Amino acid sequence: MTSFQKVENWMHEMLTGHEKCCFNMFRMTRCTFRQLCIDLESKYGLLPSERMSILEKVGLFVYILSKAQSNRDAHERFQHSGETVSRIFKEVLDAMDGLSRDILRPRDPEFKEIPSQIVDDTRYMPHFKRINCDIEEGKEHLHFDLLFTYVLTGWEGSAHDSRIFLDTIGNPSLNFPKLPPGKYYLVDKGYPEREGYLTPYHKKRYHQTEFHGAIPRGPREIFNRAHSSLRSCIERSFGILKARWEILRTMPKYSLQDQNRIVCACFALHNYIRLSKVPDPGFKIIDEDPTFIPPEVSMDVECGSTQEVQRVSTNEMTKVREEITTSLMRSRRRRRRRSS
Repeated sequence: MTSFQKVENWMHEMLTGHEKCCFNMFRMTRCTFRQLCIDLESKYGLLPSERMSILEKVGLFVYILSKAQSNRDAHERFQHSGETVSRIFKEVLDAMDGLSRDILRPRDPEFKEIPSQIVDDTRYMPHFKRINCDIEEGKEHLHFDLLFTYVLTGWEGSAHDSRIFLDTIGNPSLNFPKLPPGKYYLVDKGYPEREGYLTPYHKKRYHQTEFHGAIPRGPREIFNRAHSSLRSCIERSFGILKARWEILRTMPKYSLQDQNRIVCACFALHNYIRLSKVPDPGFKIIDEDPTFIPPEVSMDVECGSTQEVQRVSTNEMTKVREEITTSLMRSRRRRRRRSS
């Protein structure tokens, strides 16, 4: 049996054997993997070669992402030369660029709908009905259904989040999704206050871990707990993302440009798997327990120095925060009267 036949047999085993084998190797179900191959070929220009099928090319690519494998590791697994591994990885990455452009965007570009996660939960409706999405680290933009809708790469790791945030929203060429008047993003306490971006009350408890077994002290902490609870989808999504794609934790030595593209590809695959509607082991624990936050995921950004994070209070957002706080307190009093 040739090495080519051995790899074919291994791929066949992954895609016809136990579902767990495919997930452990490619971080997605067999059904989702096959559909991804079809889409990358039919929509994004990925082509088979004489000695390598689309299935094997995509398998090599997601194998490297899921295991953070080096060129040598992939060479041994797929029995192709190091040059071939590099070339095939770039081919699939080129196709993934197209998928990233199409899938990392708001599903409701006009932001007309109230997220169902708010509409269907009396803890948040009608108090937070004008919220659309969460922002994390100034670079990622996330909807409540755990889909990333904007990703910005290329900043150095030492850059402060507020600097990235202000540069992003102030640079039209970056195409950050702007909300219509009356809508706003949730941002945490590490961000400057701007119209359209709702921060929590400062110098009050905020993180969900601070409230476990403890009653909020006063209206402002009640608001902060609700605000933090809504933003917990950030921690859940990043936990799933980083657990699925080890390359985000241990990036091999690619060029900076390719590293940025690889990061976008991981976010795009996260969305693709979520949108497939196929039951996925990675999302299962989140779907079964919406309050679950994966361990070892950093919570919110810390505030920088007063020089770096400018607190520009806006009357509009102060008013919004106070209105929501009043609404939450009114709802709290009604529940107490009904239970007494």
